Amino acid sequence: MSEHDRPHIDITALAQRRTFKSPGSNARQRALNRVRGDHGLRLIAEIGNAFAEAEAGQRGLPEQPADLEPAGGVFIEVELNRSAGATNLERQREGTRQAAEIVDENGVRRIALFVPDDMRDAFSQVFEDYTNGKLSEKGSPPKKTRVEPIEHIRAARLQSFWRDAPEALPEDPQAQMWWALWCFNDRIDRVLGSAAVLGLHIGNPDTFLRFPETTVIPAYGRRASIEMLLFATAGISELRRASDSPLVFTRDLKDDVPAFIDDLAERVTWPGNDAPAVCLLDTGVNRAHPLIEPALSPEDLMAIDTAWGGDDHEHGAGHGTGMAGLALHGDLVGPLASNLPIELIHRLESVKILPPPGVPDNDPHSYGPITQSAILLAEINNPDRDRVFCMAVTNEGRSGSDATAWSAAIDQAAVGAESDGAENPSPRRLILLSAGNIPDNSIAAEIADADAFPAEDPSQAWNALTIGGYTDKTGIGEAGYDGWTTVAPVGAASPYSRTSFLWDTSQSPFKPELVFEAGNRALSPCGAEAVAGLDSLSLLTASRLVAQKPLDAFWATSAATAQAARMAAQLTAAYPHYWPETIRALMVHSARWTGHMDQLVAQCATKREKADCLRRFGYGIPDLGRAMASAIDDLALVAQNTIRPFRMEGGSVRFNESHIYQLPWPQDVLEALDNTRVRLKVALSYFVEPNPSFATNLDPARYQSFGLRFDLKRSRETIGNFNRRNNAEGYDKDAPRAVNETNDGWLFGEKQISSGSLHVDIWEGPAVELAARNALYVHPISGWWRERKSLGRYGQEARYALVISLETPGVEVDLHTPISALVPVLVEVPIEI
Repeated sequence: MSEHDRPHIDITALAQRRTFKSPGSNARQRALNRVRGDHGLRLIAEIGNAFAEAEAGQRGLPEQPADLEPAGGVFIEVELNRSAGATNLERQREGTRQAAEIVDENGVRRIALFVPDDMRDAFSQVFEDYTNGKLSEKGSPPKKTRVEPIEHIRAARLQSFWRDAPEALPEDPQAQMWWALWCFNDRIDRVLGSAAVLGLHIGNPDTFLRFPETTVIPAYGRRASIEMLLFATAGISELRRASDSPLVFTRDLKDDVPAFIDDLAERVTWPGNDAPAVCLLDTGVNRAHPLIEPALSPEDLMAIDTAWGGDDHEHGAGHGTGMAGLALHGDLVGPLASNLPIELIHRLESVKILPPPGVPDNDPHSYGPITQSAILLAEINNPDRDRVFCMAVTNEGRSGSDATAWSAAIDQAAVGAESDGAENPSPRRLILLSAGNIPDNSIAAEIADADAFPAEDPSQAWNALTIGGYTDKTGIGEAGYDGWTTVAPVGAASPYSRTSFLWDTSQSPFKPELVFEAGNRALSPCGAEAVAGLDSLSLLTASRLVAQKPLDAFWATSAATAQAARMAAQLTAAYPHYWPETIRALMVHSARWTGHMDQLVAQCATKREKADCLRRFGYGIPDLGRAMASAIDDLALVAQNTIRPFRMEGGSVRFNESHIYQLPWPQDVLEALDNTRVRLKVALSYFVEPNPSFATNLDPARYQSFGLRFDLKRSRETIGNFNRRNNAEGYDKDAPRAVNETNDGWLFGEKQISSGSLHVDIWEGPAVELAARNALYVHPISGWWRERKSLGRYGQEARYALVISLETPGVEVDLHTPISALVPVLVEVPIEI
């Protein structure tokens, strides 16, 4: 492999814009075979019963205040057939409004639907028309697509709105807790007024989270009062626990550390005040540490409550200070043992988001607003500085892929959508999160299966870069551990790191995307005990106890996340014109699996099994050298572009445009390599604006503002066929469909990488075949900007980063020079369709 000393190649100008029309149907509903008479009559009877039960249920709510205004309608629960796909039952002109969509442990899907009193007849008429109406020329009954997906209709219950673990919903009507009320934006005043009548305690407005269609409001009170509020206002779409309390991964850290701090501090060229920063959202930092103070100004030591102070308050060696040491220097063992000069090109900022001892804990519902407030605090403090945000704080009580208020708030902050201000729009932000840790349980059997520990909230945030751990540390140096081994072998996933294996694989993004060194656990000779936190199996970092213990051990995904933030800041310093979306794509482009991980992937028989490996250790370990620069035989093509996914036409929102790239492959060089294997890696990165409401866990188009996909031209197809496969614009609907040429060689395949807002796949094949695969499509798919026309966001412009890397493993050949020369030539050559 040649040295990485060449610039990455910019191919932004190669994008040629095309008016776009999807070549396939966008329907997400599959046809069902129903006997319409039986089906329709049964549903008509169920509707009448549901309305009657809903009225009786509202009258029977205990202790309902007389001055609580009636809702003007009732909620019913609609159970859908499992094969129906995501179904939208809402009809705005009729006043029917869809609320929560729940999938139980048996896969049964239920939707809570509000029907106004004055629209009951119209709602019922839909089913009458279906049952008794005249068939169409094709033999279909009226309203077929609305009625046939429905299995049952009944009165809604509180459980119909509960989008959390079933066991977390208290059974006792008098049980009190913090609730997260996901409210319709146009009924917030009604909810707040009724909550006051019911004596509920509402959180401060600063803790509200505002999304395009819903606002999340924290409320403390009895289950009975929440039930009254729900059915009396018809303003609440979902209920959840307001339990976003963080778990900071820290333990009593070990001592026995080297004493070379002063020497290292003298060898460091410290960064200027205008250098990019890693902004830590944690427990604060002790900036009196000699290895931190020159890179952390007093004014950059902040807290969301100024009374807390900015110092690290965590017990022992401190968590925030440990994060700071790794985010600035990486594992300190190497720098301390070296005698070489070191230049730092990034610095630190710190915003304390956790209260110190003696101060009441943060309200448990508030970590979404707290995270957004901390981000804004850093930006207001120094608006001209570039930064990446690092948060190794997770919610111990919640895991899974469903969007929460916290994860959606992070997605919102990443895309800069937390503010509606057109004059001062928020910037895009790169936010790095930890996947969360497997508990420090010493019983090896109880922690042996990492897949049994799903990644924790808010790591499911689509736009964030979630970090897990791997380990190379297998040498146990402590006395008293003769005969002990390590839990993980060299190059394996760290035994601290959680996975997304148990998440809904069809809808959830791959988490973690990347892994960094997180340390290992020691395993007793009999295999029964697994010990965490040994110095020899951990990393070395700064401690807040500067006088007593200035260095200490640090491990788990907190350590991995701090190192990832360090790399992101270094790339931001090297490429100030690169977007956060691009830095994310470059880090993934540079990642490679260890030998151990490669073996696991090679053992997989199917693409689905290979994708499961991504849910354990992501795309591997990033390499700073490869991310910083290209080599002659291992290079990156980079594009940063804007796209307008949708447009209004004739009263309907349609797709707007796609981009086609003519790839600058040197035909003669690749053909001369003949059957030599080459590797192509494509990373498409963009940030979505979240809309966390309704069935977002079932249908990504309801959560994402838009989506993008890429497709590489097949080697044996014409450019015209390639365009026809990806774009129906300009083709008659009765014209023959494009031929779907063989698309072998992809490691994961389009279906496996379709979720989230980062799409990555790897193609391997003969160089001569790649020579003909010389065009790439980027096209939009649907999202709520299109589907929620009433919100008026369909004309929004979006942006994306595309990184295409090409390498010739085992063969040194200069690809960089001819590709660089071809780019300006191809800019002037339109693609003939």
